[in-house]
Amino acid sequence: MTLVDSHCHLNFKPLHASLDTVLANARHNGVGYMLCVSVTLETFPEIRAIAGRHPHIFASVGVHPNEREGQEPTADELIALAHDDRVVAIGETGLDYFRSKDEVAGDMRWQQERFRNHIRAARAVRKPLIIHTREAAADTIRLMREENAHEAGGVMHCFTESWDVATQALDLGFYISISGIVTFRNAEALRDVAKKVPKDRLLVETDSPYLAPVPHRGKANEPAFVRHVAECVAELRGVSFEALADQTTQNFFNLFQAAGRS
Repeated sequence: MTLVDSHCHLNFKPLHASLDTVLANARHNGVGYMLCVSVTLETFPEIRAIAGRHPHIFASVGVHPNEREGQEPTADELIALAHDDRVVAIGETGLDYFRSKDEVAGDMRWQQERFRNHIRAARAVRKPLIIHTREAAADTIRLMREENAHEAGGVMHCFTESWDVATQALDLGFYISISGIVTFRNAEALRDVAKKVPKDRLLVETDSPYLAPVPHRGKANEPAFVRHVAECVAELRGVSFEALADQTTQNFFNLFQAAGRS
């Protein structure tokens, strides 16, 4: 039995400062693989270095929709970086109108153009997208359709939207990833989604160091805690923890085909 944390940020300070301990904790909890996800081009070398040192850790390349300070990625730049053999995905990318709601006149065209560039890069290199969406579901799905994101495929990470949005993403060939939010008291709608996602399109993640699941709320999250996410989702779906772990691990490698099992 092996788990995969399909989305974490091991280069962030709460984790990177004690990375050896974090990785040991993950191993102790059956987490055999992790995908360390990029949020800026400036910090991508840190992620690439981690993945280079650890065969069971994979990397993505991309710029988070809310990042404004660093380099704006072109599709060509993303394509060039994505040819690295440790890079298995493009992202995280997408739209987040919640964190950018104070933008002048609500003009989100800059986010939308960035998202389009990521989709184009993913299609060019044939590596899947890691999509973040918050208070922007309609535009997210619209741009995915307009840019033919189904040709790259990918995952709706840390999913918190409705079942209707999940269905639209599934229809485009995307996977749905469930985070520790599913364990929160007020997450009944998400628990309903977690029950309904087809078993071959389901992933689990931590988004660490954020969103620590029950019973670790209030602490820094870490990949070891994906076990609590998997246990919760298994209970919701009426399957064994081992079956859920095996299925989501197989799903991860089905989606991220550039990732090799060591």
